[in-house]
Amino acid sequence: MRVVVDPITRIEGHLRIEAEVANGRITKAYSSCTMWRGIERIVQGRDPRDVWAFTQRICGVCTTVHAFASIRAVEDALSIEVPRLAQALRNLIIAVQYIHDHVMHFYHLHALDWVNVPNALKADPNEASRIARSLSDWPNSSPGYFRELLEKLKSFVQKGRLGIFANGYWDHPAYRLPPEVDLIAVAHYLEALQWQRHIARIHALLGGKNPHPNFLVGGIPISVNLDGPAVLNAQVLAEIKAHIDQAVDFVRKVYVPDLLAIASFYKDWAGYGAGVGNFLVYGEFPEGQLYDLDTLFIPRGAILNWDLGRIYDVDTKDPEQIRETVAHSWYRYSRGEDEGLHPYEGETEPNYTGPEPPYDYLNVSEKYSWLKSPRWRGHPMEVGPLARTLVAYAKGHRAFKSKVDYALSKLNVPLKAMFSTLGRTAARGIESWVIAEDYLPDLYSRIISLINAGDTSTFNREGWDPKSWPKEAKGMGFMEAPRGALGHWVRIEDGKVANYQVIAPTTWNAGPRDAKGQPGPYEAALEGTPIYDPKKPLEILRTIHSFDPCLACAAHIYDPEGNEIIEVKVQ
Repeated sequence: MRVVVDPITRIEGHLRIEAEVANGRITKAYSSCTMWRGIERIVQGRDPRDVWAFTQRICGVCTTVHAFASIRAVEDALSIEVPRLAQALRNLIIAVQYIHDHVMHFYHLHALDWVNVPNALKADPNEASRIARSLSDWPNSSPGYFRELLEKLKSFVQKGRLGIFANGYWDHPAYRLPPEVDLIAVAHYLEALQWQRHIARIHALLGGKNPHPNFLVGGIPISVNLDGPAVLNAQVLAEIKAHIDQAVDFVRKVYVPDLLAIASFYKDWAGYGAGVGNFLVYGEFPEGQLYDLDTLFIPRGAILNWDLGRIYDVDTKDPEQIRETVAHSWYRYSRGEDEGLHPYEGETEPNYTGPEPPYDYLNVSEKYSWLKSPRWRGHPMEVGPLARTLVAYAKGHRAFKSKVDYALSKLNVPLKAMFSTLGRTAARGIESWVIAEDYLPDLYSRIISLINAGDTSTFNREGWDPKSWPKEAKGMGFMEAPRGALGHWVRIEDGKVANYQVIAPTTWNAGPRDAKGQPGPYEAALEGTPIYDPKKPLEILRTIHSFDPCLACAAHIYDPEGNEIIEVKVQ
């Protein structure tokens, strides 16, 4: 039996999953991105200082990360150093993006795989209040609060304004939460919608707007004058601090308690979704220049075969380490498709050989995806919060280790439980907690200290004159985007972009099989997953959503008529 989900919803972009099911479990799975991404070709021939504005628009959510990865690549190619304050402010923008993205993913994209929304209508507000107060001292936890919310939800349903009550597998027996916990989760789902408006203000204050803030090769486009208008002044700094405090409070008192409470009902999911067992991290939050790797708050490294006892060094510029293959991808390589290409030599030549839509099934023995298959030293690699958490834990990172150990003890599960769908979801919350509690407050204090010490430079003009550039140059800008390792590679010739390649986190995770038949992380993670009802494949959504797919970063997609089609097929 083959189950087809096309597209997977509650993600950025579209994704098709085909799964072979036997005896109630997935035996093989295939991940297909269904349209071509052409950003690399769009930026060819342009001024490299302008490219960030194009790559930023790869996605409407991942705007900051693609902008900074592009800027870092150009700065690396042209040897432009970033002032310390500018680097700290960039880190602040990126850290805020992490928390914003992770909270939104948990409540609005992933929680409904575990939370039965209609079941919340059966809740007892008094019992919901008791449970909520046992989890944290979040103020919105009174019986009256939950009673009012319950009446509001019932009113929505009675008037036919179903919203999140619609289009779910709500009668699926895999849902296990009591009505009161479902009600708490729905309450925080709605609160998170309001909360995100405030944390997004930080990007607007430092970048002029959100989404798609303004950025700059060589620094950031804002100057410092504590007493001046329309700059980074005392009032703006105070407002940023207030938004940081609010974000930290929500993570501590809402997100993490909800995550642990919900996970306690689904501990068997620590046995599903392990994936390829290989994890890749580029590292993030440099205190000095980008390639001062020892200063990265989130450390760099790679793990193979679930072995936390050995962390491998990673070099993103080494052609023997990172290569993209296209054996099952709708692209052609001029040198043939048996050999992968390092991004400095990468090619983006579309070659669609699949069936004309609409079609029933993919021919998975041939090419079946618009994503390439990146490999690190020939291995498929998972990237993202779980990879970062595991590498940091294995390297003895104090903040990550203490919070991972706390979560494991609360759930009473071993460390190997992290290698799973449940662990992947937990890692995202743990990482948010680390950044909120152990990084953001110290980073803000460092920013204030730099300003008070008179270190207020936010832009380095050296390197901006094209006459000073070498005839040929190349650079790599790495980032740990919220969804995982992101790389932009650029080659510059005669002052213009000669070649540009992007490997997004979802390309690593969602890519198809390679020439050796090795499945990508999505495909491997689905193997062994139980399927209770093939017509309602909730279990597929749980594991795929645990990666937080962003196909908008990996592909811009449309069907011939511009329509969205949601379809589940069983044969």
